[in-house]
Parts: sequence; structure tokens; C-alpha cells
Amino acid sequence: MEPVSDQTPDLVSHWDGRYLSVGSKRVSWYQDAPTMSLDLIDALDISIATPIIDVGGGASTLVDRLLQRGHEDLTILDISAVALDTARERLDDPTGVTWVHQNLLTWRPSRRWGLWHDRAVLHFLTEARDQATYLTLLRRALNPDGAFIIGTFAEDGPTHCSSLAVSRYSADQLSTMFEEFDLIAHRREVHRTPRGADQPFNWIAGRRRSHP
Repeated sequence: MEPVSDQTPDLVSHWDGRYLSVGSKRVSWYQDAPTMSLDLIDALDISIATPIIDVGGGASTLVDRLLQRGHEDLTILDISAVALDTARERLDDPTGVTWVHQNLLTWRPSRRWGLWHDRAVLHFLTEARDQATYLTLLRRALNPDGAFIIGTFAEDGPTHCSSLAVSRYSADQLSTMFEEFDLIAHRREVHRTPRGADQPFNWIAGRRRSHP
């Protein structure tokens, strides 16, 4: 499918430039196998019929693995058209995947999903108003029984990534931020970048709280 697109020139240029200058397999967040994401998907017992959105998914290989598992309703949202095109071309633009070229903070969901996945977008939102917007979008985008998986730099992780400042989160901070949800799992991961640096991450997974 052709990607839906908006334009936010400064950030678009920044992230497109990063992929063009470094390459999709040399950016610091590259993973050959998104093991933690897949483990948490299993922990949440996400079925192959569940619609999934990967915010900031870009050129990630998570979509490849989900397609291999039989998932047929996947949405990949990213601010970089270069990243999205890399994944589309790698997979030969498969049916069942919608590519959305948007700045998450100005995006307005037109539907709902059963799982929201985010590896390394939230920690780029350093302003309280942007973090509040993120939570609002998460609520709007999830089905009433929807789940989420979010990975951020841990409290001992990097202070900057790709020349941008980041927010770091402890497990307790993530629990507080998402306290309105039923939290299922916390995990810690030390990601080894393609250049050999270690980046500690904290992960959280949960579901919308059911109300009687």
C-alpha cells in the first residue's frame, strides 16, 4: 500500500538524513532480531488476528517477523519516508501492511488497534506536553481491550541519541506513567548497537483496564 503522508520538514529531514548517511543496518537502534518485542507479544498472548501498530517502526525487522508468524493487519508509522521505503522494498510491499508517514505528535488515528508497539519513540519526547499527547494518542488508538508494549532508554541509558536529547525512564517511572493500565510485565534489556556500544532499555507491557 502507498503510505499516508504529512510533512514536518525539520524532523523529517533529520531522520531521513540519518538513514541516508548511516544506513538502516548501521543506525544505533538496529536489531537483526527484535527478541524482546516478540517475547512481550507472547507474554501478552497477542493472537495473529490482532491488529498491531508499530509507532516509530521505520525500517525495523519486527514487521518481517510478525508477517512470518501470520499476522495480516499491521500498521507501521514513522516520520522517515526513507525508513518506511526501506522496509517496504525489503518485504516487496506485502499486503496486510499499511505504511503511515507521519509525525506521531501531529497524527490523528483513523481507527483502533489491539496492540500498540513502541521501541524508542517515547524517550525522544522530552517535554511534558508531548508526553501527555503521547498518552492521549495511545488511549485513542487502542481498542477497549487493547494492549501496549513500550521500550525506552533506562535511567542509566544514553542522554542523547542521533544528536537529540532524550528522556530516560526507570521501571518505577514507567509504572507511574501508565498506572491507569493493568501492567503485565517489566523487562530490562541491554541493546548492543552496531558499533558495539551498550544501551540499557526498560520495557513495559500492559492492557487497558476493564471496567465493570
